[in-house]
Amino acid sequence: MEQQPNSSVVVVMVPLPAQSHLNQLLQFAKIISSRGVPVHYMGSAMHIRQAKDRFHGWDPFTISNIHFHDFQFQLPQVITPHPDPYFSRMFPSHLLPSLIQLREPISSLLRSLSFTARRVVVHDSLMSFAAEEASLISNAEAYCFHYIIPSDLPRVSFEGCFPEGFSEYAAQNIQWSMFDVGVIYNSCHAIEGRFLDLVAQHQLNEKLWAIGPTNPVTLDSSVGDGPRHKCLDWLDKQPQSCVLYVSFGTTTSLSDAQIAEIAVALENSEQRFNWVLRDADGFDTCKDQVRKAQLPNGFEERTVGMVVRDSAPQLQILAHSSTGGFLSHCGWNSCMECLIMGVPIAAWPMHSDQPRNTMLVPEILKVGLVVREWTQRNELISSAAIESSIRKLMVSDMKGT
Repeated sequence: MEQQPNSSVVVVMVPLPAQSHLNQLLQFAKIISSRGVPVHYMGSAMHIRQAKDRFHGWDPFTISNIHFHDFQFQLPQVITPHPDPYFSRMFPSHLLPSLIQLREPISSLLRSLSFTARRVVVHDSLMSFAAEEASLISNAEAYCFHYIIPSDLPRVSFEGCFPEGFSEYAAQNIQWSMFDVGVIYNSCHAIEGRFLDLVAQHQLNEKLWAIGPTNPVTLDSSVGDGPRHKCLDWLDKQPQSCVLYVSFGTTTSLSDAQIAEIAVALENSEQRFNWVLRDADGFDTCKDQVRKAQLPNGFEERTVGMVVRDSAPQLQILAHSSTGGFLSHCGWNSCMECLIMGVPIAAWPMHSDQPRNTMLVPEILKVGLVVREWTQRNELISSAAIESSIRKLMVSDMKGT
């Protein structure tokens, strides 16, 4: 059905400035814009640039009714430490001081849009001040973009998931969320029906939608906009379902000792691998990495694998026929992409929602295994334990489940 332009509604997207959150709302912006609805996607200048540069599968510039609004922060008011791989909590605390600075630009943008159009704000669950701003303007309403956090999973809590001071910001977000008129979940009944039903039972007065996955459910890894990443050319030469993709996301920096253990495990497992080895994003992702992790001498020559030290096209990698498993931090964006592309997960949670996702994916959905239990989060995981998980994921009958 041909979609007609709808100028009576405009949508404002307000993502959290972390890669997976930027990606999910940009994917959702594409879906909304394809219905003829103008979308205004906003954030800091550096994070808008990041969202565009790392997007794969389609070019955001080709869609005329997605409008990007980038704002310069008033530095040095924002504290921008580089992520510390030796800090006991890996949550990207350096992002928190920047969040509230988007409030005034959001307010200005909402007020500048057509007064005759219905202004709909879709904001990340940690950017709920956007809901209060929408409540102050006539003909505007806000919806929280979220995912299910299963509340009745056994043996898992939020202990150690977030840094000191985060609870106060989270509590403030709960107060701001009272101005939302509904919640949009990046999930679906086939994946989290049990938890969606529980939410619906307890939130009878809210409008709830499960519209996920926001990212494409089919993808030709050989097709994309712009230059093709070299790792995809390497994957083309590998046998089907035999490559382990290794990536811990953009908010995790591993210690040198842990990197060495992973390297030994990969070598000893004798499995093909595609390893994205880079530090977590700092505040400005365009600045050079402070640290280049060192691998054992001759590692890349002795192994059948590829080490990638820049941003990689994850969705295209997971869609590639040669990819057979994913050693992952188990962030929700990565979980959804794995589930959609049928790739089993070896879960290694680092912070935030990841410990609970680690329970959901292997133990409830039965589509993976756990490499590191959350209770071991402060321990160095040995190469032997990692190798055992890799072999179980890539060689055992699990690959056929």
